[in-house]
Amino acid sequence: MPGELKLPRRGGMPPGGIVRLRVEPDIFEHSFRNGFHDGTSSIRFCFYYTAENAVFHRPQPPGPVQSGPIFAECERKRLKAGIPDLYSRQLQEARMKYSVTAAAAALLSAAVFAGAGAALNPARVEVTGVTDRDPLSYRAGETIIFEIRTDYGGQKAEGDYFLAWERSGDDGRTERGRERVSARPLVLRTSLDRPGFVRITATLLDAGGKPLPTRNNWGQPMNCGFEGGAGVEPDKLAGLPEIADFDAFWRRQKARLAAVPLKYRLEQQTSPLKNVTVYAATVDCAGPRPVTGYLTVPAGARKRSLPVRAVFAGYGVEKQNPPQQGPEDCIVFHVNAHGFELNRDADYYAGFARAIESNGFSYAFDPKQNADPERAYFNGMALRVLRSLEFLKALPEWDGVRLEVAGGSQGGLQAIWGAGLDPDVTGCKADIPWCCDLAGAAKLGRLNGWHPEYRRPLDYYDAVNHAKRIRCPVEITRAGLGDYTCAPSGVAILYNSIESPKKITWVQGSTHGYMPKNPQRIVREK
Repeated sequence: MPGELKLPRRGGMPPGGIVRLRVEPDIFEHSFRNGFHDGTSSIRFCFYYTAENAVFHRPQPPGPVQSGPIFAECERKRLKAGIPDLYSRQLQEARMKYSVTAAAAALLSAAVFAGAGAALNPARVEVTGVTDRDPLSYRAGETIIFEIRTDYGGQKAEGDYFLAWERSGDDGRTERGRERVSARPLVLRTSLDRPGFVRITATLLDAGGKPLPTRNNWGQPMNCGFEGGAGVEPDKLAGLPEIADFDAFWRRQKARLAAVPLKYRLEQQTSPLKNVTVYAATVDCAGPRPVTGYLTVPAGARKRSLPVRAVFAGYGVEKQNPPQQGPEDCIVFHVNAHGFELNRDADYYAGFARAIESNGFSYAFDPKQNADPERAYFNGMALRVLRSLEFLKALPEWDGVRLEVAGGSQGGLQAIWGAGLDPDVTGCKADIPWCCDLAGAAKLGRLNGWHPEYRRPLDYYDAVNHAKRIRCPVEITRAGLGDYTCAPSGVAILYNSIESPKKITWVQGSTHGYMPKNPQRIVREK
């Protein structure tokens, strides 16, 4: 990158009331996924970040960047202070090489600070919360004290701002309030009369009661605020008794899989990697579709010389692209969750997403489909997890010992399935694992996460029941105390159910898609 985007902070009124920003693109290697683009990674692409009241009328649309400069226009009167910082932050986070002409920089700065008022730049605002002690150390009935602070990032706030807070918990009790932001922290006192978790949210509002919009770590919209919590005797949490024929069911599924011969096809891909070869892999499998994904193999790998690792994907349907990096000391299989075809156009994946919906529900969420464990969408997904591991073990370069699984969210669920169902797995890393304690909200009144509506046959796929059968070391690399996609109580039960060596890192203020800048981490290990 040629350097930071440094814009003047003062200037006169721009002519015509229109700002025109000129960016000279060089190379933009985009290798992460977020809500601003079509899912294509490693493309040359221009990325514009705007506040709610700043509208770029003519940004470069998502897609390959053509030669020459890129322009954006914005009405001066609608710009808010801080757009230069937002713009700079996004370009830098995207690792884009760029330059900005001095004239354009001065023009943009003039528009921002001429008549824009003193609106807060939400990218510089941080709302943080802490407890009076280790947030997982409370006993039933003890007072839990939260202190929530608002840091404007050096900005002067004109007018009042407020924190609208809510307390909820696994006891079913909800409390709400609203306090003006001041130099003193907002102090909340609460308790829980049973093992479980308390959830605290505090949303920053302007004087008109409007939340300040910002973006999470994936680029998706969110409000400025704090989402976190505390645990009361979390080591005592347990799920409901598992379904009686759990092991018999999985013996039947493995028999179905064994009836399909292990055959695979590898197609070498064009790749910038010099020391790693990338293949598109298709592996025959029981169920509706094969296993598909990308395999990276270190160049010149000898027979029986390397560990293997399966990495599973999170929820959603989007084009999977060949990895742009790969380790030189391990074979890695990046497995998509669905077994769709690789290297197809956008229309194919959009059509595929529609095709796997059921009765108007997104995949895996149809209650009628989930009433039959062999018709549930998770069935085919789990069979592909098992077959992906069989495929890795069949590679001649595998050392015959080290077999690892990893993934985040839905990928974390699949990693737990793999470690629980295949005794050859020697290591498991699951980040914010999904679908833990699926019955907890419906049957025990715990705070709910985002997952399919509970049906008894889903117990065959509950990560908690698979965790009981894991014999290798497991690391839950992140569990958010504010994550109510994967509710903390369920993740705690998952951890409690593991009998092998284990480690979990809890993060205060972390939701499913957001990590604070300098979060409090609480590590438990056995």
